[in-house]
Amino acid sequence: MEILPLADKKEFIAELAELHHAEWKHLNPSLTLEGRAEAIVEAAGREGIPSIFVAVSGNQLVGSAALVQNDMDTKPDLTPWLAAVYVKEAFRHQGVATDLIARCETEAARSNAKTWYLYTESASRLYKKLGWLHLERCDYKGVTVDVMYKKITS
Repeated sequence: MEILPLADKKEFIAELAELHHAEWKHLNPSLTLEGRAEAIVEAAGREGIPSIFVAVSGNQLVGSAALVQNDMDTKPDLTPWLAAVYVKEAFRHQGVATDLIARCETEAARSNAKTWYLYTESASRLYKKLGWLHLERCDYKGVTVDVMYKKITS
């Protein structure tokens, strides 16, 4: 399994857009699949903020994670954010998400971030295991989410 910049694996953009759309369309119902694909292309920097990394096994997309400037329009003062952490069901519980998150954290550190943030509907336990701390529980776009943060060690 390799963790690579999506910018180097553009053949996965359409599939990734479909996976993300299926997983998170309830948070932004007006965003079309095409709009999501365009947003992924715009965020698919090779390094820095924004960047998207994919886990790849052979020629198969396994998962993704992104480092973005902002992921919650209600919290514009918090930056940067871990976003779009997704692993295909057949590959879950194998450390793939942990590896993707670690790659994003390396990029956040290179970008001189001292703290980074995320929000999650259901994966708080995973993030706590990885050293993330709870900032708040709130309603975001009609969904209850946990906002978390982590200090970045260089």
